[in-house]
Amino acid sequence: MAESGRFRFDGGAATFVGTGILAALVTICTFGICYPFALVLRERWRAKHSYIDGFPLVFTGSAWALFGNWLKWLLLSIITLGIYLFWVGPRIQQWKWEHTDFDRSRYPLPLTDLQQAQPFGYHLPPVPGRV
Repeated sequence: MAESGRFRFDGGAATFVGTGILAALVTICTFGICYPFALVLRERWRAKHSYIDGFPLVFTGSAWALFGNWLKWLLLSIITLGIYLFWVGPRIQQWKWEHTDFDRSRYPLPLTDLQQAQPFGYHLPPVPGRV
């Protein structure tokens, strides 16, 4: 399959493993109650190393913003013997995407020849104050 060149990821193994271990420890040591903090930690790492059309991503979500819903979902999952977990997964995915954006404070990566040759694609307007 040919690469589109529109998406790029530059994360490394060491920081990936370190972030994953820290997130797992936070979740395990708090019996899942502080999972939103682990989720935000992992999502910030993922977004920091991801680019779309050369534009870097940023994760804007806050663990405290998710914490109330997480406690409610955790309680409902316990009450329903895990059945409510079928609804939790999609809600978490929705929350993650709603809090992922382009990082306009960082310069975009230069486009490859393949990207420049494509006549379609969404490009963000220039950031004010940058040439």
